[in-house]
Amino acid sequence: MSISSRPRRSFLYMPGSNARALDKGRRLAADALIMDLEDSIAPNAKTESRTTITVELGKGGYGRREILVRINALDTDWGRDDIAAIARTSADAILVPKVSSVSDVLSVDSAMAAAGAPDGMAIWCMIESPMAILNIREIAAASPRLGGFVMGTSDLVKDLGALHTTERLPLVTSLGMTVLAARAHGLAIIDGVHLDLDDDAGFKASCRQGREFGFDGKSLIHPKTLAAANAVFGPTENDISHARKVIDAFDAAIADGKGVAVLDGKLIENLHAETARQVLALAENIAALDADVAA
Repeated sequence: MSISSRPRRSFLYMPGSNARALDKGRRLAADALIMDLEDSIAPNAKTESRTTITVELGKGGYGRREILVRINALDTDWGRDDIAAIARTSADAILVPKVSSVSDVLSVDSAMAAAGAPDGMAIWCMIESPMAILNIREIAAASPRLGGFVMGTSDLVKDLGALHTTERLPLVTSLGMTVLAARAHGLAIIDGVHLDLDDDAGFKASCRQGREFGFDGKSLIHPKTLAAANAVFGPTENDISHARKVIDAFDAAIADGKGVAVLDGKLIENLHAETARQVLALAENIAALDADVAA
């Protein structure tokens, strides 16, 4: 499956109770916003926060940013009302917490259909439990609405009885399995948060590791981390320049009736040309998104 050229370098969580923060999101250099109704919202503020999010989405102004709304689980007092409200907004997707099985996805899919959600509104799943990891292959194929996964690494570490380490070795199996399932089914995949906001070096290392794993981007809890995530998960000028050279070399080889090319002593095949085209498409879409922020 090809990887999407939609920029997903940075997914910033924003509490749905804070209208001022949601407004600020219109001007932040985030590729996506996760407007939250779950963990960051106190029980007595759930209903008001839902209204705040629907009002802000109704105002528009978020440009090309991808908008996800993380609802409360369906087995809570708020989950179904969350879906009914968000289904009537311009949100790109509903992000479902605590997904552990196919039935969780299908229940949300059914509730969205009943609420009149448009066909283009996707389901994204939080992957944050051992059971979710064990069922990830089936979850990834659960519904045509499924758009992607967001890793909930904090909950996953807790449920595993593991430790938060610099190298994240306790999570290697879980991260790898989820990336495999996402790519096998053409889904986006976003890495979990880095909890220490004062650990700039650790945050950047976590982003680089996530990029090496194959994640599209990083979920974030503070705007100050946006620039670093965007830099790590986005193509550099050197990447863009090299991609153009790869495409030119391969196209020239094809024009000469050859199936491969050589660039700087390295063999260039069709798969390298495809990757190069993805890099250029991503760079073009990032430039368009950046223009929204600057406007």
